[in-house]
Amino acid sequence: MDKVVSSAAEAVADVGDGASLSVGGFGLCGIPSVLIQALLDKGVTDLEAVSNNCGVDDWGLGLLLREKRIRRMVSSYVGENKEFARQYLSGELEVELTPQGTLAERLRAGGSGVPAFYTRTGVGTQVAEGGLPWKYDDAGNIAVASPAKETREFDFLGERQEFVLEQSITCDFGLVRAWKGDRHGNLVFNQSARNFNPLCAMAGRVTIAEVEELSEPGELAADDIHLPGIYVQRVVPLTPEQAADKRIERRTVTERSS
Repeated sequence: MDKVVSSAAEAVADVGDGASLSVGGFGLCGIPSVLIQALLDKGVTDLEAVSNNCGVDDWGLGLLLREKRIRRMVSSYVGENKEFARQYLSGELEVELTPQGTLAERLRAGGSGVPAFYTRTGVGTQVAEGGLPWKYDDAGNIAVASPAKETREFDFLGERQEFVLEQSITCDFGLVRAWKGDRHGNLVFNQSARNFNPLCAMAGRVTIAEVEELSEPGELAADDIHLPGIYVQRVVPLTPEQAADKRIERRTVTERSS
């Protein structure tokens, strides 16, 4: 099945107001920037986004955030984006902060058909006990707090230990960026740009992949494929200019000695 669509605008045409999105990337590495721009141009709003972070003020998901298109974020990290922090603390944005490894497993579990799982992460903290501020009001009071989660003891590694139950995540759409992809949706990611991309692709009911290099079926070696095409419904080939347009979140260099 040829899953290639002609443009990012066509690929996101059915993403409507209020949709939930699982968005790949870590910082600015491996983010589906072309698809995010297409959503911005489309004017879609009231979105719930699940992503490790929310880009920066002028790139990635930060573009949607700046225009008040995102209603709720499920993330691990607020830093590097002043507008993200401002909206959260002023009560304009709901944020469910989740431990990074737990977020990754919630996405993987959702894509694998697992409704929930137990983990040690968060035991004895507000992650399990509830009360984490998800949303503030305009006076700085907690308007929405995280609920308490079910805990249970298991015999594990030779001792009785407590675990917290975490629910998996699935979203209406998954947006990811890959280095290479074929017409069947098989994807290859480039080194650290792999990050959350396979997990977010798994968690989307309809997953759209922007790819820097489009291959024909059979050209990608089976052992090189990081994500099978069963998880991908649409493929958007990028132009060379789009593929080359990448940002560095924080550049740190040392002057050369003469």
